[in-house]
Amino acid sequence: MAELSNKSTKAPGSLDRLAIEQELKDIQTRLFRVQNLLYANNNRSLLIILQGLDAAGKDSTIKHVFSCVNPMGCNVKSFKKPTEEEQRHGFLHRIYQNLPAKGMIQIFNRSHYEDILVPTVHGTLDRKSLAHRYAYINSFEDHLEKNRTIILKYFLHVSEEAQLAKIEKRLSDPEKRWKYDEADEKEKANRKAYLKVYEHIFKKCSPQIPWQIIPADQKWYRNYLIAKTVVEKLEGLKMTYPK
Repeated sequence: MAELSNKSTKAPGSLDRLAIEQELKDIQTRLFRVQNLLYANNNRSLLIILQGLDAAGKDSTIKHVFSCVNPMGCNVKSFKKPTEEEQRHGFLHRIYQNLPAKGMIQIFNRSHYEDILVPTVHGTLDRKSLAHRYAYINSFEDHLEKNRTIILKYFLHVSEEAQLAKIEKRLSDPEKRWKYDEADEKEKANRKAYLKVYEHIFKKCSPQIPWQIIPADQKWYRNYLIAKTVVEKLEGLKMTYPK
């Protein structure tokens, strides 16, 4: 996989935004139908992992892409800094507690990959411990897939300009100010370090479950790509209603 610096964060200039937004509506209709099939069959589950730098658009993606699904068959979990109680367990403990049951879609806003990213950038774990986590995650995801949990992993790739604009908007927009965290200011300086770790993750973590790099500067294109790949994956299962 190419370095992230060589990956575009924007939609191709030849695309018609209005046409893509209309196509997204059609895709969401298909997503509703295929989710119903997943729920009715009750023999597979879907885990969607959203990762990205701060202000990459993870919350927005969940709101705009998955607003069409039946809430009875979909859950969302946002993983923030581990609590003191969570830190007393293995790093995957809180992940296991939020895995999807059969028939369900589970969306992770951040995930177990934070337990590689943050310790690497801030130097809180040694190389041996980090290597163990890489291997453990690969084994963990392989186990999930063998137990009929489909995993889709998305990295929302946002440019530095777009990221900074979104962070600044959190200060100026009363409806977004609650998202602002002083820690965001410090983490902005670590942008390159985080991207470097992500590139390593893309190469080392579960190659049989590849990451999809999503250009995220424009919401309409980001939403379209994610919805399209989710629908295509589920439709590819050729599910029918149980008799």
